[in-house]
Amino acid sequence: MESPAALSTPPWNVERPFLTGRFHQEVKGTSRLAHDSLSVGSGKAIGCYDAGVQELIVIDDILSALVGIEGRYISITRIRGKEDEVSFQVDASMDLALQEMVKRIFPLCQSFLLISQFVESRSQFKNGLVNHSFTAALRELLLDYQAMVAQLEHQFRLGRLSIQGLWFYCQPLMVSMQALSVVIQKASTSNSTGSALLNLLQSQAKAMAGDNAVRSLLERMTQRANNAYLGILERWVYEGVIDDPYGEFFIKENKSLLKESLTQDNDAKFWRERYSLKDGIPSFLANIAGTILTTGKYLNVMRECGHTVQVIHVPKVPMSENSTFMSFGANHHYLECIKAAYDFTSGELLSLIKEQYDLMGKLRSIKHYLLLDQGDFLVHFMDIARDELNKKLEEISVEKLQSLLDLALRTTAAASDPCHEDLTCCVERSSLLKKLCDLELHATVSDGKGSEELVNITGLETFSLSYKVQWPLSIVVSRKALTKYQLIFRFLFHCKHVERQLCGAWQMHQGVRALNSRGTAISRSSLLCRSMLKFINSLLHYLTFEVLEPNWHVMYTKLQAAKSIDEVIQHHDYFLERCLRECLLLLPELLKKMERLKILCLQYSAAAQWLISSSLDIPKLGESSDDLHRTIKSKPGKSRGPSEGLMFATKNVTVTDSILKFEKDFNTELQSLALILSNNAQKEPYITHLAQWIIGVGSSS
Repeated sequence: MESPAALSTPPWNVERPFLTGRFHQEVKGTSRLAHDSLSVGSGKAIGCYDAGVQELIVIDDILSALVGIEGRYISITRIRGKEDEVSFQVDASMDLALQEMVKRIFPLCQSFLLISQFVESRSQFKNGLVNHSFTAALRELLLDYQAMVAQLEHQFRLGRLSIQGLWFYCQPLMVSMQALSVVIQKASTSNSTGSALLNLLQSQAKAMAGDNAVRSLLERMTQRANNAYLGILERWVYEGVIDDPYGEFFIKENKSLLKESLTQDNDAKFWRERYSLKDGIPSFLANIAGTILTTGKYLNVMRECGHTVQVIHVPKVPMSENSTFMSFGANHHYLECIKAAYDFTSGELLSLIKEQYDLMGKLRSIKHYLLLDQGDFLVHFMDIARDELNKKLEEISVEKLQSLLDLALRTTAAASDPCHEDLTCCVERSSLLKKLCDLELHATVSDGKGSEELVNITGLETFSLSYKVQWPLSIVVSRKALTKYQLIFRFLFHCKHVERQLCGAWQMHQGVRALNSRGTAISRSSLLCRSMLKFINSLLHYLTFEVLEPNWHVMYTKLQAAKSIDEVIQHHDYFLERCLRECLLLLPELLKKMERLKILCLQYSAAAQWLISSSLDIPKLGESSDDLHRTIKSKPGKSRGPSEGLMFATKNVTVTDSILKFEKDFNTELQSLALILSNNAQKEPYITHLAQWIIGVGSSS
């Protein structure tokens, strides 16, 4: 015959009590009557029996209730409207002392029913892997619980179990089962799945910090539920694959965004939104969620490049025999594994992009062409494409411009650049100011139309270069980044055009220096032309030597020390943003003043060339002063001589007034610009030198 100590030890490690001798003596006298009553099952009220028999009957009913089965004198009813709540009732005729003892055990019976119902309902496929793992752990717990009830029943059949002994065995289970039932009720109410269930389990475990046994139980349940989630996480961190059939993982994939969109989308959504974080991150992963997201993204980039990386075999990542790299616990081993996987993946991808795809070489090539680092090809292109660029937008042939660009590249130093074939030309459909407003880089569009009305929009105002960037370099030089390069190029290109036009006017003035033009409109025009040239040269010097070159070298140094592709993107984007701002493209007031001054310079250069060419039959742009003298000497006896033509132009009041008006407008705009620059110099220190140069131009004019 087994003793009470023979009961198998349940997971709660409860010591067994010794039963009293009095109970053994009572059992001997009443055992036959009790067994007869249990077997016959008459409908008598339990109060008809004496206290000893009632105790035996109640123990039998309680053992049934502990596993969710109604007894003869203990009933189970469900509360209407609350499917997950049940109520246990006892026969009112039962001995009051027994009733009190029985009611103490009812919460354990209720907890068992709630847990059993939860296990059945949450084992369905639709509830997800975390619920499956959690219910599997609960099912094992219930099996141990039922085994303990069976052992108690065995002891009862042997006459070794009293109601006090039953309460003694059940009492330690109360808190643990009730804690689990609280978790289950909350999970059922909120329909928790995935990370929400993990967070609930972990918060409940922390709330039971004062009870080591219950806290330990809840932590074990959390770990069991967590295993399925960490399996999903393991595949993402080691393979870059989201194996999440029920949508429980905190990273989502937008399959509609393809890598090709990087060369078309001005918002560069692919890198930010192809893989992104969802709400409901497990609390124990909240601080490292960004690293987890980035690690998988890097792996996917390398897979898209055809470069397979087996992170799982990297010596830096500690592995266990079953290849499961994470376990939930106080040692935070999973954090070390994630960090090691990230470091390795980041280094591999950065090495791949820098070495195999030559990122720095591509960036230098883009700098040569779009930032005019090496402008010899541009000079040649502007010479041979002048006629085409002077046409209206609808008349320009992009194909012809492309062929002229290819010719300029092949016949200059750019031919030695292996990347020059990636350069293409394009013609925008709006002015620079309008483009900035369309891209929302300017807050307002005021004065944009007014500026366009002052000069007819031609290819010279809308011409731009583009650059073919292939995957994976398009991650760094996306369409968004390339658009910023193009904005800077358009501003530089138009400044170069203005400079060339003023140089042409200056050459024409130099061609008549030998003639006595002092005190005439031509001499006044010559001084104005020199001031305008000084202005545009100061602006170009500022853009190239004060802004682009220093910022490029800072970025280049940072890129050499970058540890991840995200750092590369960050430094590159910061470089472009800084260049846009320091090139005045993000300062509408200053940019509009600059555009107004450039328009005045273009209008003046056209008027000045007309003034001199209408007064003298002189060579076209590009011919030297000697050619001019030969032309003048070779045409004696014409309608009027050189000096006679000069006197005619000088006496022309309209021409004189026109020159004076250009001079007045230019000086007014220049003084206004100098004032704005001076006022903004404290807030924007980088324009200090430009302000000094502009003030110098104004004082010398």
